[in-house]
Amino acid sequence: MFHEGFARPFDTDTANELRKRARIGRGAILTATSLAASGHPGGSFSSMEIYTLLFSCARLDPKEPQWDARDRIVVSHGHTSPGVYAALSSAGYFDRDEFVAHFRQAGSLFEGHVERSVPGVEWSTGNLGQGLSAGVGFALGARMTGLGWHTFVAMSDGEQHKGQVAEARRLAVKEDLVDLTVLVDLNGIQISGSTDDVMPVDVARDFAADGWRVIEVDGHDIDALYAAIVEAQSDKSAPVAVIADTVIGKGVSFMEGKPEFHGRGLNADEYAAAMAELDLEPELERASKMRSHRISTMAVDHRTPELPVDPGTPRTYTAQNKSDNRSAWGKALVDLADANPDIPIAVLDCDLAVSVKTDGFRDSHPEGFIQCGVGEHNVATAGGALSTCGVLTFWSDFGVFGCDEVYNQQRLNDINGAALKVALTHCGIDVGEDGKTHQALDYVGAFRQFFGWKAIVPADPNQTDRAVRAMAMMQGNVAIAMGRSKLPVILGQNGRPIFGEDYEFEYGRIDGVREGDEICVLAMGTPSGAAVEAADRMRAGGVSVCVGIVSSPLHLDDVFMRKATRACRILTVEDHNVHTGLGASVAEWLALNGEAVRFTRIGVESYQPSGEASDLASRTGMDVDGIERAMLKLMGENC
Repeated sequence: MFHEGFARPFDTDTANELRKRARIGRGAILTATSLAASGHPGGSFSSMEIYTLLFSCARLDPKEPQWDARDRIVVSHGHTSPGVYAALSSAGYFDRDEFVAHFRQAGSLFEGHVERSVPGVEWSTGNLGQGLSAGVGFALGARMTGLGWHTFVAMSDGEQHKGQVAEARRLAVKEDLVDLTVLVDLNGIQISGSTDDVMPVDVARDFAADGWRVIEVDGHDIDALYAAIVEAQSDKSAPVAVIADTVIGKGVSFMEGKPEFHGRGLNADEYAAAMAELDLEPELERASKMRSHRISTMAVDHRTPELPVDPGTPRTYTAQNKSDNRSAWGKALVDLADANPDIPIAVLDCDLAVSVKTDGFRDSHPEGFIQCGVGEHNVATAGGALSTCGVLTFWSDFGVFGCDEVYNQQRLNDINGAALKVALTHCGIDVGEDGKTHQALDYVGAFRQFFGWKAIVPADPNQTDRAVRAMAMMQGNVAIAMGRSKLPVILGQNGRPIFGEDYEFEYGRIDGVREGDEICVLAMGTPSGAAVEAADRMRAGGVSVCVGIVSSPLHLDDVFMRKATRACRILTVEDHNVHTGLGASVAEWLALNGEAVRFTRIGVESYQPSGEASDLASRTGMDVDGIERAMLKLMGENC
């Protein structure tokens, strides 16, 4: 019966059973939030019929919550988690008493905002405005995998004026995502009072203006709401928004329409009165005793597994056919698509394909290219959700947009265990003439704040080519950061490309490209070629210089770092904020490992003006002359 979804017969007995589930669910919400002395009962009540219908009637299997072809249900207003957990428990996902007793308890998976670790929850939300973007990603996943599930997104009215919601609405229509249905809980209340007073939004008109079909319905009428969902699913002309007119606190007279119950539990007298009004027995005492018991509901492992990707045949760039890293990335991307015809590959673009070099993929594999317009917040979330669907998902953008502008969205991708592959171009002062506003100087520092992201900063086109192929095979979210300019191919002392031929990229490894024992230069990204040339000059002058290329600045190679400390003098070079990038990682490693060396950092110490990248490198000491001067100064210091 799970495969029937909303196509199953809906009779009086079914409607009555769902009403009963909603009423009992309201009691569970009150007990959970009263026991926890916190939570959001009001909105949970107004969304209760929506949640009960969705989790009871969609194509889901509680015994197999990660069934590949299941419908996807995203709850955007994640603070209504008590309502979600109540509906999931009534649908058979877990024991209702466990959610009630352990809601918001330290160590419990039943957190204050919905989390993917809970069986039946598809996306961790709570930062409002994220859910529709995630729904767009899931709907794209249904299309690209051919599994054809339906995606539902439950939303609040208070989040509707956020810009990301508008970005998602428009992309859904542009991509003709007719298997996407939104249900908006229009209760007219948010934290500070009436939505009309806080920020008036004509929700129905906004959806309609962007090309959605709109159905308006009483959100507490089970029969009418069911009929609206069936109608929405059957409409293949456009995505559908069901605007559900609801009442906050519905079902308990003294809670109805009161903003205060948006975010507070009931006191003892209120709880007793509310349970009586719902014709339910109080359960607070029993739940309180259970709170000390061990929870038995198992958390879902929601980390996205890696895909069986064939890396294809690497390209090797020579000193004669110099390239920029972003072009090497674009060519490797096409190679990956050619080598993996059986794996759906998506490349998301924000109107920059020619600059970020995804135009080659666009032209050769148009079925996987998704033009999203200038809507980065939506793309970051949609891409994260899409990446969990068995689709190898790339998004390429300038560093200031794909990292800085969407910091919160990338943080949520981390929390959700997504597997988005982000290619950041035009990073650092190498962006050149575009100036301060486009200088992404914190692309390592930003990802340092997260717990699961990997960050790769390749040194030349050859290392870029191999890193792109490797990142496609990695589990989880991975960012690769590049500059704008053409770079020299880094050669060994034998004159052959260091990262060519048989070189294989290994995340976390520092690649030694010069041997020496008086100074060790650790270089990252764009200025790596200059660092090697400066080291060769020093060697010609009689100074023994070790050079290590650090492509994984957040996960330093212990073996190489111990080798580097034997030189007793270490210099780091990076086109990045000198305080938060490679230099910070090396300083941390030295401190944590108790190593005492002479240590100097070259990097960007302030925003730079517009200008040619080579001139900006000279201004900041990142060119060959500047690096050589820094080494000569360091040689003057005793170890």
